[in-house]
Amino acid sequence: MESQQHRIKEYAHGKFQNAPVESIRETPLTIRLNEREVVTLLCTGKYPEQLAVGFLKSDAFLTSPEQIVELEVRHAPERIVVDVRTCHDPWENRLMERSITSGCGKGTNFGRNVRTISKRRLNGEVRIGPDQILTLVDELHQRSRLYDATRGCHNSSLCTPGEMLLFREDIGRHNAIDMLCGECFLNDVSVDDKLIVTTGRVASEILLKVARIGVPVLISTAVATSFTVQLARQIGITLVGNVRHGRFWVYNDAGRIVDS
Repeated sequence: MESQQHRIKEYAHGKFQNAPVESIRETPLTIRLNEREVVTLLCTGKYPEQLAVGFLKSDAFLTSPEQIVELEVRHAPERIVVDVRTCHDPWENRLMERSITSGCGKGTNFGRNVRTISKRRLNGEVRIGPDQILTLVDELHQRSRLYDATRGCHNSSLCTPGEMLLFREDIGRHNAIDMLCGECFLNDVSVDDKLIVTTGRVASEILLKVARIGVPVLISTAVATSFTVQLARQIGITLVGNVRHGRFWVYNDAGRIVDS
């Protein structure tokens, strides 16, 4: 269960009354790589394999699914542990420079992410119209049953312009993106003709994760930071934000948004 019911006191209409509420579950998930702890994330506990692999992929510990020789999920007391073993040394020549990101859980990214990814240019030829953007965001909201129940999660989806293919929800927007990344990585899903639709502020680490996957279009219901806009224009990611009430902002087009 990704939520739990509590009895609370609610103040409404000038008085207190007892009421039931749903609270989203928060589970620590520790990722271990070749017997070395990488990070502990806070999540709902859903899709632990995809979340762990997606995190390792987006932080450049993994470059190919063939590098994974063992993937084990253990439910330890009060936490989930995902052990990943590889046939290569993921720590070799690794810069351990870290920066605190803007994620709610004080996520980290490695300093070389910006330096290496910003040299890339995404050239996916996917095309999408305004009506398709609005339709996909509406569907994202319609699928957000956990958010409706708890008001405590973010949602992300992998889509084509006309169809939502994968939907993931979790406490953090980073986790939801990493789940999509892990799914695509493990199952060799082609992404140069796909887009990601998500909720939550688009800070630079979110854009870097999307760029690492190779998805050329990122759409969010919230706004982007200035550095994110700069990176999107440098990398060539189509970046759309603040999608609501039939309107949206196009921070960077890259020629992929067409008239409906």
